Amino acid sequence: MSIAPPHVAEAPDADISETEPLPSWVIPPAEGFTADDLDRLRGIPPHTELIDGTLVFASPQTRFHALMLFALQKELDQAAPDHLRVEREMTLKLGERQRPEPDIVVLHAHADSDMMRTFYEASDVLLAIEVVSAESAERDRNRKPQLYAEAGIPHFWRVEYEDGQPTVYVHQLNPATHAYTLTGSHRDRLKLSLPFEIDIDLAAIIKR
Repeated sequence: MSIAPPHVAEAPDADISETEPLPSWVIPPAEGFTADDLDRLRGIPPHTELIDGTLVFASPQTRFHALMLFALQKELDQAAPDHLRVEREMTLKLGERQRPEPDIVVLHAHADSDMMRTFYEASDVLLAIEVVSAESAERDRNRKPQLYAEAGIPHFWRVEYEDGQPTVYVHQLNPATHAYTLTGSHRDRLKLSLPFEIDIDLAAIIKR
């Protein structure tokens, strides 16, 4: 005797009229987004950057990334002279379609007077720092420092995790070429006189 299979009710067709509308930033305009759009778009994830008119979203950070940000911000804040400030998680408005977010910036003190501002400009920044992540390696090593140099930011550091240790690649702007020149790489200790006197025990950061 055959047994009829149990009746399985079919799922009703979704009512398209009840679905949530897509946010405006899902579909970019033909010419790409502008730097000012970041302040107008609603619902974009935190730490969204704009590079070449395209929105770039942040990925979950590694423990190395988090440790380096905390340690570098603390060390730089202690070493910076009174006319400078150290901040993180703020975008830089570098052009009509460029608004990257460095991991850390060292700013001239006059730039932090407006508590409601959402970005800084290149003229506010003395040093930009990127801690390289696997997902953002191409941008951190190439496109973003290119944008910082073209905008005239005098100093750039790139921090890499190599052989279980942090390595800081220090760059200084060549005004004639509007490009960065590598002035040194530092593994165990970062000791510099520019942009100000700095002495950071890099090896100790990982051991904490």
